Amino acid sequence: MEPYEYCDNRPHHRNSPSTKVEPTDCAKPVIIGLYGLPGSGKTARLDELKTELSNDEFAFYDGSAVIAAVTPGGLKALQNLTEEAKNDYRERVIAKIKQECYNTGKTAIVTDISCSGLKMMSMAGQFATPGDLDTYTHIHYLDVPAELIAKYRLNDTKRSRRNVSIPHLAKWQTFEKNELRHLCRHHDILFTLLSPPLASMLEILAAGSGEVETVIVLDADKTLAQEDSGVLFWEHIRALSDAAEDSGPLKALFSSPLEYSYIAFRQATLLYGEAAGNAEFEAYCQAVALKIRMHHDIAHVLYLVRGTRHVRAVVVTCGIRSVWEKVLEREGLSATVKVIGGGRLDDGLVVTPSVKAELANYLRTVRNLYVFVFGDSPLDLEMLKAADQAIVVTGEEKTRSKSMEKKLAEAIGKNGFHPRQAVLPAYASPRIDTTRLPLVRLTDQHFLASVFARYKNLHVLHATDRPAAKLLMTPMRDASISESALRKVDGRHVQGHQADGYRLLHEEATLIVPLMRGGEPMAFGVNEAFPLAMFHHAKVPIDLQHENLKDMATLTLVDSVVNTGKSILQFVQHIRSLNATIRIVVVAGVIHSQAVSTSRIARALSRFDGLSFVALRLSDNQFTGRGTTDAGNRLFNTVHMG
Repeated sequence: MEPYEYCDNRPHHRNSPSTKVEPTDCAKPVIIGLYGLPGSGKTARLDELKTELSNDEFAFYDGSAVIAAVTPGGLKALQNLTEEAKNDYRERVIAKIKQECYNTGKTAIVTDISCSGLKMMSMAGQFATPGDLDTYTHIHYLDVPAELIAKYRLNDTKRSRRNVSIPHLAKWQTFEKNELRHLCRHHDILFTLLSPPLASMLEILAAGSGEVETVIVLDADKTLAQEDSGVLFWEHIRALSDAAEDSGPLKALFSSPLEYSYIAFRQATLLYGEAAGNAEFEAYCQAVALKIRMHHDIAHVLYLVRGTRHVRAVVVTCGIRSVWEKVLEREGLSATVKVIGGGRLDDGLVVTPSVKAELANYLRTVRNLYVFVFGDSPLDLEMLKAADQAIVVTGEEKTRSKSMEKKLAEAIGKNGFHPRQAVLPAYASPRIDTTRLPLVRLTDQHFLASVFARYKNLHVLHATDRPAAKLLMTPMRDASISESALRKVDGRHVQGHQADGYRLLHEEATLIVPLMRGGEPMAFGVNEAFPLAMFHHAKVPIDLQHENLKDMATLTLVDSVVNTGKSILQFVQHIRSLNATIRIVVVAGVIHSQAVSTSRIARALSRFDGLSFVALRLSDNQFTGRGTTDAGNRLFNTVHMG
């Protein structure tokens, strides 16, 4: 949650509550609505945020308390008013909050100001007023399991809450989530389900959140170590009871039609609860933890995290949180590596594969952090796909997931997914093949440098405002010019820059790689300027392999237009996985300015050393051509296929 940036035209007496600011020329302040069923913990969550976040940057509003303060007679009197009167008071409150945020420049966090009872509204207007929809920039919904809400309501000593069945709470919660999601999509509001695991992640990031740039997310069972805590737990119970040898209840549960669904994981929490009371459970977890040995290479990475402020590490597990907390404590890592997981219903967390993916995706896209993910099984696959850097931990063949092989092979290469594998222990055999799933050594200094890299400004050379560049760019921007004429224009961009008596340093150790197919004409021009360089076509990153980079000092990626920079990032990541030191130069006719300055992709690219950009022109307009306006179609006279 980033604080709101002040407008230049804001009055200097910004702390005066009576100051009125005309908002039309100012950026909309960030106002976050915290929604959820009564009893889901909104007030408790707000109180936690008050202690975690700076009062200089954030303002906190308990919706019920605020509306009670402005209503004669308080909440009790409010419930007896007509819906129209209730909404009028709600509009006054949200308008007051909005005005205060304009005046102070703070980000507001507001618990739901709904005046509803325990019934589903039939009209969206009752659910959120026009003022709410015009004010909120984000809405976080506390997506707490209905069973836990029922338990919280029953044990609430501060408020009198009537008994409501779990099925009704679940139905009501589904209604609210669907309504809010629909309303947010139609009013430019970002909507997030704030499940307990996501709330836990926010707490982990809160300490020093302004400094965090990178997060390492790790699965636990068969990733942090070869062992599976669930299997060991049930083996321990079986040994205590002298029961006959069996595969344990978890295997039977997840082999059932429930598979790895949310219901199945909830059922698993009940199984653990049935197996032991609190004291026994913790004793069993301690016994299991003593049987687990972390992989040395992963532990080494996590030890290095202790000495940084810009890197965080978190374990996200579908298994038993208490076991892995004890393992990390034994390794001296519990202070810096936190665990998100459950075990029993009392833990309040149910982590599923989709929750894992949601957490990784949230960190990368919402919090704009660079995310490394370590996982070993199909339960981790969606989380791995959501990462900037995905590392598949490949264990011994007899113990590793058998189903991962096929599912991983099907996923590689789709939607830019290019993971690497860390073989642990080192004598284990790799998965698939090391061409499609390259090897990475976690103790390698170049890998560690990539993990602990800091964001910096990209090195970009361009000639945007020079008359010669404008002259050269004119034919490229003319949709009527195509095929050979346009290819000649692209080629000329890099010609005429040779000077007698000079040539490129290490020219014979330079590899020119046109990104097919739009980059080929310009790449030919680069090749004419540097005739001793080697030439290799590539359409996708995997088209480049170790043998192509052997003995090369510089690799030049050439494309006609760099729009978002996504494909460039994929190529750079792949090249760095093959060669950590080769210099990479990206050459393009046009680069969208945000792709190398302010975007998330620009931040990701800035982590790589030895990377430069050369462009004829930087453009503030992001444009994806189609048909006759697509550069590739025009270059190769295939506009009829666009």
